[in-house]
Amino acid sequence: MVKRDSKLPAAYWRLWWASAVDNVGDGVFSAAVPLLTVTITRDPLLVSVVSAATYLPWLLLSLPAGALVDRCDRVGLLWRSQVVQAAIVAVAAVLIWLGRIDIAGLAVMGFGLSACEVVFANASLAVLPDLVSDAQLHRANGSQYAVANAGQLFVGPPIGSVLFAVAAAVPFGVDAASFAVSAVLLATLPRRPVPRVVRVPRVAVAEGVRWLGRHRLLRTLAGLLAVNTFCYQLGNVTVVLLATQTLHVGGQGFGVLLAGAAVGSVLGGMVNARIVARIGALRALLSALIANVILFGLIGLSPNAVVLGVLLGINGFASTLWSVVTVSLRQQSVPAELRGRVHSVYRMLGWGLMPLGSLAGGLVADGFGIRAAYPVAGAVRGIALAVALPVLLSAMRGERASG
Repeated sequence: MVKRDSKLPAAYWRLWWASAVDNVGDGVFSAAVPLLTVTITRDPLLVSVVSAATYLPWLLLSLPAGALVDRCDRVGLLWRSQVVQAAIVAVAAVLIWLGRIDIAGLAVMGFGLSACEVVFANASLAVLPDLVSDAQLHRANGSQYAVANAGQLFVGPPIGSVLFAVAAAVPFGVDAASFAVSAVLLATLPRRPVPRVVRVPRVAVAEGVRWLGRHRLLRTLAGLLAVNTFCYQLGNVTVVLLATQTLHVGGQGFGVLLAGAAVGSVLGGMVNARIVARIGALRALLSALIANVILFGLIGLSPNAVVLGVLLGINGFASTLWSVVTVSLRQQSVPAELRGRVHSVYRMLGWGLMPLGSLAGGLVADGFGIRAAYPVAGAVRGIALAVALPVLLSAMRGERASG
């Protein structure tokens, strides 16, 4: 018998459609940026600089963005951040069309887009629990991740590669348009009253830090996320070089490779709720983490593009499963009035090391070869998982006892 609250509400689907449009544009963008970068330089260190600049705002701005999310209209923050992103990419498209873009310009563009994304991501995580019930969170988050991965990795990259072949500026114009359409959809979401935060921003941020610090499982997952995203970026920053230089994949083939890899990520978002219902959230999380460690070692050894695409797809499945479980755990555990700040602390810890991961990936590739980055990242992830394992096993025993 289907429960009455099993149908996701209309407001959620407006958020879903905004995400769908935006992430197709992001997928177009994600294929075009590395292709544009390698037309400017083939130096792994310079390639890593663009990636590092893109993730730096997560380290610098995440905490103040969390306080902002808890003090302001969250829906307003969502659509306004998309408008600013549309303007940034539109300016970049004009510069590319005029042939006036360089590595520094790409780095500035990446930093600006990511600064807006810090606000957008924190606000969207805080808004979603207002749109669905607790029982629907795994399914709602899974659908969000599925459409995000489908757009960013499956639908968008082949389009971006084809459009880049037509003219380098075109995919950037498409991404700007997707931000604008998403902003229009997000502006229609219902507003929910946010408890007023009367404390000064520094004290307000400290509350989020203290709350996360007292939650043993979530603080352990935050630390594990920090290492894992560092390692993800360590390996991923050189994937365009692994594909195009070592495995000799062309520009359009690179987009197809990313699309094939996305299949696993999309499936992970679609079936995560069933897996969690069958084996439990924490057991699903641990299984995904173990799979990631093994797969990172194998990705760097890929003999051809087909094997690389398959391994990236399986890794995407595991990564999406782990991400949905941890996001749902946070949304279920964190009080509504603290969502923005706790999510921002978690994201700062989790994403703040990604710029360093990008630079580390460039250094490893430069010193030991392009294939070395992923196995090194896998080894570090394995060590981190071994350290966190006692806490995860203890939480799993508590999950079984409460079930």
